[in-house]
Amino acid sequence: MKTIKTSVLLCAAWTSTMMLSTVPVNAQEDQFITVVSWGGSYARSSVKAYHERFVEETGIQIKLDEYNGGLAQVRAQVETGNVSWDVVDMEAGDALLGCDEGLLETVDYETLPPAPDGTPATQDFLDVYDVECGAKNLVYSTVYAYNDTRFPEQKPATMADFFDLEKFPGRRGMRRAPNANLEFALVADGVPSARVYELLSTEEGIARAFRKLDTVKNQVVWWEAGAQPPQMLADGEVVMSTAYNGRIFNAWALENQPLTIVWDGQLLAFGYQVIVAGTPKLELARQFVAFATSTESLANLTRYISYGPLRHSSLALVDKHLETGIDMEPHLPNAPQNISNAVLEDPEWWADNQDEMNERFAAWLVK
Repeated sequence: MKTIKTSVLLCAAWTSTMMLSTVPVNAQEDQFITVVSWGGSYARSSVKAYHERFVEETGIQIKLDEYNGGLAQVRAQVETGNVSWDVVDMEAGDALLGCDEGLLETVDYETLPPAPDGTPATQDFLDVYDVECGAKNLVYSTVYAYNDTRFPEQKPATMADFFDLEKFPGRRGMRRAPNANLEFALVADGVPSARVYELLSTEEGIARAFRKLDTVKNQVVWWEAGAQPPQMLADGEVVMSTAYNGRIFNAWALENQPLTIVWDGQLLAFGYQVIVAGTPKLELARQFVAFATSTESLANLTRYISYGPLRHSSLALVDKHLETGIDMEPHLPNAPQNISNAVLEDPEWWADNQDEMNERFAAWLVK
């Protein structure tokens, strides 16, 4: 099983559908690609960070669509030969599995733009998990957050607190998927973060994770889209929720929501730009992926949302949030003060076990 170099990760730590309105009037109508992302504040950040510049500089239009992850829609398009998606923002496990199944085009890092100082892309991207069919994009994490007004005195501080209904009563929000929930359950049950996948590779460990999830199941409100947890917390529908760290940051920074992230036990993961196999717009898609993963594009993203770039040259440019002036480094998931007890997602484990875990999770939900 391939592992990610923690030393490199620590080094890095220092640091729905719409048509874009900025399309030049002389752009050719047939020059467009469909880019699929996660919606909400992340999609808006991507549009501001590099979609708009891509349209302005190339004249190629972007049709932006959204999804909630997984390979079902990509698989259906490729198998029927009716490919309508071109580029997809994808989680590592899905990108690895999609590559194995022939659903995605390969990506040659030698074709991606060098750093401003001329360093080749092959040397400029961080040495984290390589996916043959994906261009490294960003580091993000699934965390849990709470509504500060619901806990005026003692505050949740550990993953165990998320599962402690006696100490911190109230409904919880969790993603309707096994991903992150299994890891969180084991951390809350006392498993060291470095041993989570070792345990999940045994039947005993999987059963242990589901037993821990049993302890909160009747208090869970399930979410599917990343935009839901901040809204659920703001509305008081839940007192705590798992969420993507960037969504919570934007709700706090831009909407003044009283939300606090608990970094303990966070699931640190990597995002990739992938191209759907069989797209009739392959060259346009490759052009977009190269633009989206350039030094400037990845650095720009941190000015809108707290996800870390996966290029050394981009890390050097991390500065302040464009709209609020907030220093972004402390809010990145791989900042030193945030990653001490992080679980590093294992894409190979998920690629090997995703289907089985989906089935077991679905059966558990209806028990």
